[in-house]
This record gives sequence, C-alpha cells and structure tokens, in this order.
Amino acid sequence: MPLPEPKSRKPRHTRNISFQGYEREDGLWDIEGHITDIKSDDFVNFGRGLVLAGTPIHDMWIRVTVNLDREVVSVVTAIDSAPYDICATIEPAFKALEGLTVGPGWTRKVKELLGGRNGCTHVVEILSPLATAVLQTLYPAMRAQEEANPPAVPKRPFQLDGCHTLASNGEVAKVRWPDFYTED
Repeated sequence: MPLPEPKSRKPRHTRNISFQGYEREDGLWDIEGHITDIKSDDFVNFGRGLVLAGTPIHDMWIRVTVNLDREVVSVVTAIDSAPYDICATIEPAFKALEGLTVGPGWTRKVKELLGGRNGCTHVVEILSPLATAVLQTLYPAMRAQEEANPPAVPKRPFQLDGCHTLASNGEVAKVRWPDFYTED
C-alpha cells in the first residue's frame, strides 16, 4: 500500500543508497554500495563553488569483497563527487574493514574504526545497511552449504529475534524453527 497523498510540495533533496551483490567466479562475493545526494536547486558550496541542480554533491561507492563466512577479504572505495577535493584522500582508510566479519557488532566496529575524523560520514552511512545486503546476497549459498553439510547440533538461525515477525516466541518460529521456538 503506498503512502497517503501528500500536501503540495517542492522537491529539495534526493538521497539514494543502493546495493548490488555479485557472486564471483573465484568463490568470493562482491557487495557494492553507492550513495548519492542531489539538490533540486543550484547552490554555492564552500569547497566546490556553484553546484548546479541535479549535480551530485555526494557520489560515493564502496565495494566489500567477502567469503562465504562473511569475512571481509578486500575493500575498495571511490569518492567521485564530494563537497571538498580532500574528501577522496580518506579512501584508503576503509581498508581497516579487511579481516572483519559482517555480522553481530558490525555497525559498532565500523564506527569504532571509521567514525568521526577517521572516515567519511557518507561512506560510513552505507556500511550499516551493507551488512544486510551481504546477508541477502550470501543467504542462498549459506543455506545450501548448511543443507549439504548439516551441523551435528542445529544452529540457532541468525534471523531469529531480528524483528517482530521472526520473534522466537512467534508463529513463524513455531512453524519454521520449532527447535528454537520459545513460549515466553
């Protein structure tokens, strides 16, 4: 169901964040995140001067390559457009993510390593939802691997208690994961 009809309005700003997940021939996985910020009117920027309407003030990319265990193997960033020329000099800092595992604690660790003066606010903003894109991309392969090699002891599904629909005491858990269903 769409949102209700809004009052009369004029667009001022558009932010887009998108992700694309790829399976590579070498068994690794690339997840690419992209953020753009675009104003609807011309404006003057301290670092760039006049920025014409429709021209991105932010146009930034990050590619995170992971293995099937969600371990970050490599990171590449590209800052194509930013308020200041110096913004792109932070790109190498994102290599700090290499060796981390995308999973619980990911966002906290990203902010510890790359928050504030240690990173770029806009690229860091991509990284929290990128974790979900990693899981969405790898999930079919992770599930197939687990079905081919089931663990001796069933593993608690990572999705459980991740939202109200997948609550361990809910109807979905009762039917889909009865071993982990709780009545509390």
